[in-house]
Amino acid sequence: MSSLVCEGPAMSSSSSPDEVLARKGRLKQRYDNEYRLVAGCVPYRVKKDEGNPCSLGDDRGQVEVLMISTPNRTDMVFPKGGWEDDEDVYQAACREAMEEAGVKGIIDRTTLGHWVFKSKSSQQSSSPRGACKGYIFAMEVIEELESWPEQATHGRRWVSPGEAYQLCRYDWMREALTALLERFSMIEAVGSAQKLTDQNGLYMMLQTTSDGAVALC
Repeated sequence: MSSLVCEGPAMSSSSSPDEVLARKGRLKQRYDNEYRLVAGCVPYRVKKDEGNPCSLGDDRGQVEVLMISTPNRTDMVFPKGGWEDDEDVYQAACREAMEEAGVKGIIDRTTLGHWVFKSKSSQQSSSPRGACKGYIFAMEVIEELESWPEQATHGRRWVSPGEAYQLCRYDWMREALTALLERFSMIEAVGSAQKLTDQNGLYMMLQTTSDGAVALC
């Protein structure tokens, strides 16, 4: 599988979040017809643990994923955001991980899947207006910044795959997590947690395809 090291804007671990600003607005936003294009990732790390039953080949370790919080919510999400016209989809996913979660890493160019997101206000419409196409990738984290551009609104937390299934705000995020774990042959390790559904009613599955799903969020 091809991978890319996320370089991103220069920012040291001791830098102030004000020194590197998150991109705002949609002047450079990419569109596919009326769909707004979005890129994101599932950041992960492998913690070495000789006593852990979750084995990754001959290298035993525990996979953890990084999730981010948003104000006034107890559930969590993976970093994602608009894909702009001066970057490719991998660079966009890397940038969102740095801006929202304060991490850099190695991104796998093989997508975990792609999904279509529709706002609740447009769920009765068959038009793509107001909807997004999202491309989600796996990113192995190699650097955690002490401060990052959206730190004031996005906290971050390392969790186990089982806990991540329970914290995911939307079902499409669980699908992306499942795709990541399948690469590590770890589906059985998290048991039935992947069968959890969104208890908050913020997600509705409309159509499942081999590449992803059409969803409301």
